[in-house]
Formats: sequence, structure tokens, C-alpha cells
Amino acid sequence: MRKVREILRLRFERGLSHRQISASTGVSKGALSDYLRRAVAAGLTWEVARALDDGEVEARLFRYPGRNEPPRRVPIDLPWVHRELRRTGVTLQQLWFEYREAAAQSLPSGGTPYGYSQFCDLYADFRDKTDLSMRQVHRAGEKVFIDYSGKKAQIWSAETGEAIDVELFVAVLGASNYTFAEATRTQRLEDFCASTVRALEFFGGVPRIAVPDQLRSAVSGPDRYDPVINPTYAELSQHYDLAIVPARPGKPRDKAKVETAVLVAQRWILACLRNRTFFNLDELNAAIADLVEKLNTRPFKKLEGCRHSAFEALDRPALRPLPQTRWELARWKRAKVNIDYHVEHEARLYSVPHALVGEEIELRVTNSVVEVFPRWQARRRPRAPVGGRRGRRARSRSTGRAPIASTAPGRRRESSAGRRRSGRQPRRWSSRSCSGGASRRARTGRAWP
Repeated sequence: MRKVREILRLRFERGLSHRQISASTGVSKGALSDYLRRAVAAGLTWEVARALDDGEVEARLFRYPGRNEPPRRVPIDLPWVHRELRRTGVTLQQLWFEYREAAAQSLPSGGTPYGYSQFCDLYADFRDKTDLSMRQVHRAGEKVFIDYSGKKAQIWSAETGEAIDVELFVAVLGASNYTFAEATRTQRLEDFCASTVRALEFFGGVPRIAVPDQLRSAVSGPDRYDPVINPTYAELSQHYDLAIVPARPGKPRDKAKVETAVLVAQRWILACLRNRTFFNLDELNAAIADLVEKLNTRPFKKLEGCRHSAFEALDRPALRPLPQTRWELARWKRAKVNIDYHVEHEARLYSVPHALVGEEIELRVTNSVVEVFPRWQARRRPRAPVGGRRGRRARSRSTGRAPIASTAPGRRRESSAGRRRSGRQPRRWSSRSCSGGASRRARTGRAWP
């Protein structure tokens, strides 16, 4: 009705021609003539129409107002449709049948139910407005996203000829999409930590935040808002001053960058290697490294440059430098001190102060050192800085104290009683092995090159 009122104003107040009114309002000259003819027949001028509202103007111009409007429809309970579709076996067609039956029972003489195509279109519009996603802004050098590919690569055993599935580790920087990928035997803690370290060395710097999935190697206590970071992975994060913010379980949009990077890696790495045969991880990773380089130098479709050029311009200047020493894998293990004030690790005995007999302690084992922490001190092990999703932030904590015992794997500490009997000066460790033979290096399952 606003255009009808404007037509009446331009015609009766301004005295414009039909052509000028049509050009001004965008109404065709045929419809314009029909409106003016109706206004003259009803005796409706601009002075009269100025004081009327839209409903009164429509009632005077049209004898049957609302005659061309579509018939009244039975409304659809779209939240109910969205809720029912989550159940197993429920389809839109089944819900449409139920909607038509309910409409026929509740309004037998008034209202027309929607057809199936309109029913589906209206639900699709409702779903698009309901399933919203917040846009994420990725700043240079801020986040690295980490995940494993669901599709696996394969190596072949030269002895048995069997195919062995191996994991594909993928890490991507948020701002530049610069991608790192490699194959590992498993997703266990050693392989996961080693791949994380090699990814940081590949980037040549350390971002501020790492966003992994809540796999057991990264998170020992999964939780939607306050996950418990694996102690070994927490040590890695402290060594590189890296905050760990795991994605929420069942929320892949929290790490959408790496989800896309995994899909790209499957198409441009695994698919390219489908007709090649590899007999060990070194050969496979060498081929993957070549394809990763091609992937990072492949030009963008809608932007200028490539992943490598974007990395050089955005992420590399913002990354923090790597520490001078490489992180060393350490495992934590609970043990109980025996009556002979020794603890056992991998069939080797390590002595501790006799006051801890019967106490539960924790061992920190690396490739070169076994450290013993009492229970009260082990509780203060370092935790990774975690960004809480409810506004909380856990500060990283350190014990600030030295372990009560520390030795190379395979060596034992001489007891204090023995030193008192012999009158010798105390020394840290003897050269004898607890098993009676030469000292041996503990087998800790290294996953490092």
C-alpha cells in the first residue's frame, strides 16, 4: 500500500504523468492506470488518503481485500521436526505424513497443510538458521591444529608380504594453512609427542596454542570444558612454552582447520601414493615430504600466493624461536617401595631412601635418567597451561624441588647403611648393576629419528 499512496500523492498533488510516476515508483503503467481508475471510482484523492491508514486505503480501492492472498496454511512445529529427526530411522517423509494426519484431525474445515516439497524447504531453512557456527579469526603465529587422518597409509612387510596400516599425522597453522604431515606406527604417546616435536621443527618456531583432539595420548582425563592433559604431553608443552587447548569431544568445528587439512592430505598425499609400495616408514615419509612440499607451494584458487608464501609473510615472523635443546621423552609410572627400599622398573631395581618403604612413589623415566618422586611431591607435577572454555585459566606449576633419587637406567644407588659401615664418603651411584651385570640402558621405546 505504500506505493499506492505514493502514486496518489504524485498524481493528485504533484500532477506528474503516468510515465513519470512509473519511472519514479517502478510500477508498470498498466498497474498504475488500474490503481488510478479505482481511486477515481472510489472518490479517493490524496487529501483523503493522507488521513487513512493502509487497511482503509485497501478497503476503498479493492472490493474484496485479500482475495488474491494464498490460502491459510496449517503451521509446522519445526522444533518438533528437528528433534524427532535425531531418532533412529525417522525421516522427513514420515514426519510429513504425521503432520498431515494431525492437520486433518485438528482443522478439518480450515487451513491447508503444506505439501512435501514445501515441508522439506521450510525445515531446511529452519535448520540453516538453527545450526549456526561462529566465524573463527586465526591470527598469525597463534595456533597450530593437530589431528590424525581416518584413512591410513600402508607399508608392506618384506618378510611376510603383509600390508601394515600406519597413521598419518597432520598439523596445520591457522593463519597461513601451512601444513605438515608424516606417517607413524601408532597414535601412542611416544609417536604423538615425537610427531608434535617434528612439526614444530618443521615450522621453525613455536606458536602460542596447540589444539589437538582429545585422544588418550594428549588428554588423560577427557572433559568437555576442563580436560586433564597427559603429564608427558604437559611436560612437552612446558618445554616449548606452548598452551594446550584440546577441542571439545564431538565438536570438529573447534579444529575445523585441521579437519580440512586432513581432507586435503588424503586427496593430495594418500591418493597420490596409492599405486606405490613402501617397505618401511623412512621410505614412506620421504615420499610424503615431497608431496607436502608440493602441497604447500600449490597456488591458492581464490587468493594470491600459496601456503608457503603465506607462511613466510604471516606465521614465520610471529612464531617464537625454538628452545636450544630438544625435548626428551619422559614417562611417568607409579610404583611402591619394597621392603628392601628398592623400586622396580623394567626388571631393574633402583634404591630410594629407606624412610619411603611401603610408600607409593612415581617414577619419571627418560632415555638417560630415572627420577623418583614421593607421592606428596608427585602431586605437584607440572601441568600444561590450558585455556579454560568457561573463562578459567590454569597456570603452569612446577615442583621447584629436585627428585629424591636420580640415576641412569640400570644403575643402583649405594645404601646409606653401607656407607656408614664402610666409613667411605657418600657418593651418588655405584657402577654396579642391580642385576649383577654391567649397567644397561633402559628400553623406553624411543620414537625419535
